[in-house]
Amino acid sequence: MAGAVEKTDYKALYEQLLPIHQAILQGFGQQQQSNQTLLLDNKQLRSQLSNLQYDFHRLLKLLNGFKSERFIPPSIQGQNELGLVFEEAPEVISLNDVKKISYVKTKQPARDKQAQGLFPEYLRRETAVVEPDEDVSYCTRTGEKVVEKLAFRPGELYVNQTILPTYSCPVEGKPEQCREVQAKMPATAISKTIADNSLLAQVVVDKYIDHLPLNRQQSRYKRVSSVVLPISTLGDWVKLVAEAIEPLGDALLRVMLRHKYWQGDETTIKVLDSEVKKDTHTGYYWVYMTGDGRLIFYDYHRNRDGPAASHIIQKLKGHLQTDGYSVYESVAGEDLILLCCLAHARRKFFDTQGNDKARSEYVLAEIQKLYKIEQECREQHLSEDQIKEKRGKEAMPILEKLGQWMKKEYEQLRPKSLIAQALAYSIKRWDKLSLYATTGFLQIDNNTIERNMKNLGVGRKNYMFCGSHEAAKRAGILYSLLVTCKLNEVNPYQWLKDILGYDLQGYPVNKLEELLPHNWKKRKESLILEHTPA
Repeated sequence: MAGAVEKTDYKALYEQLLPIHQAILQGFGQQQQSNQTLLLDNKQLRSQLSNLQYDFHRLLKLLNGFKSERFIPPSIQGQNELGLVFEEAPEVISLNDVKKISYVKTKQPARDKQAQGLFPEYLRRETAVVEPDEDVSYCTRTGEKVVEKLAFRPGELYVNQTILPTYSCPVEGKPEQCREVQAKMPATAISKTIADNSLLAQVVVDKYIDHLPLNRQQSRYKRVSSVVLPISTLGDWVKLVAEAIEPLGDALLRVMLRHKYWQGDETTIKVLDSEVKKDTHTGYYWVYMTGDGRLIFYDYHRNRDGPAASHIIQKLKGHLQTDGYSVYESVAGEDLILLCCLAHARRKFFDTQGNDKARSEYVLAEIQKLYKIEQECREQHLSEDQIKEKRGKEAMPILEKLGQWMKKEYEQLRPKSLIAQALAYSIKRWDKLSLYATTGFLQIDNNTIERNMKNLGVGRKNYMFCGSHEAAKRAGILYSLLVTCKLNEVNPYQWLKDILGYDLQGYPVNKLEELLPHNWKKRKESLILEHTPA
């Protein structure tokens, strides 16, 4: 029929379009899958970048020797993210305001340097009188001008000569016979050596307190006195001293075990070992300090495992504060309560500021409030009961709120992110981190013992390693007693020189505690008072 419209074959058209449609859907699916893969790769790369930045930040601090963890809370403005609330930072003075401030310089009265000495009176004076060139024999002296300068005389080796006279005395009742009489050498801790106690003490203190290796000491003695002391001889002297004062190390540990609060930490030391080829063995010092910060003990072991820790920990009763290392918990007895160091937890958030600035700064600001409370306790010289009451009212609410916030935030994070790892560390130990606030005698952290780990850290950097495992144990004894001297403001050289004058092996065991640095200081002070005229 003319003018009729042809009927469209929709079925054929559908069959033609169907492959095209399927190809489009397949392409869209591939593109969507590709986008998801790219997003996942991007997320992983961002996470890797964050971890690398974190590692770079820590490595940079180690290389530069910069370990400050000072934190200044941010201002309230611009901190609406996550609904976090910060304390307002101090108002900043503008440069224009600074220029308006006027300063008045007050002239201090001139100090008569000639009338009063510049230096302490107890320093020995060597006086030299310089007369005028012209003849003053007929003149009257009317005054003088005194000029003082601080001088130094390098150490020197000299011979301490002891003379033991021999006498021929008649035998009582037998005048024709005579017998020889001679005094005995005074008893000392070390008798069979050519070194005097003063030199032995100097060698040991130079190495373990002033971190001067034996080869440098050898060079110094050769330079000042032209005497060559073999390295092997110096090493033997150190060994003799350590063995001689070992009974005092045992006495120190016995005294420490009477305390009820300790801080613990561990650090490494390189040790020569014949079983380790072309390298050194990494040993460990397990270090314990009494809570009052006066006594410290360095216990050397080959490993960082449970048996090494249990050597002393199983003898402790009371509270032990550590960095949260799991071995402490595995070997602690029923009579020992463990608590953790808040400074260690804080450090993890300080290092993750580049990963999650808002959350990290919030935690740091809250912990800063806790340290402010501790500072006020010290400044106000509060008693133990007063500290406990203040912590209960001010610190506990902060700790409870912060602990709940950490759990809530952790649930929203990827477990492998740096901020999540920092939160997980604290959440797992939060009861132990908060325990200090329930008492008035526990510390908020164990920074006290960490500061005294530097003695060993600087030393091992200089002398690099110990010659054997036995030498490392002996070094632990020397560190324990000499660092205890420093903690009690006792001159390590004077103490060791005096102690070596006793026959320590034959000394009554029940009186050895009198020779420990803190008791030695009290005894010396009492002797001075006895001989001081009224």
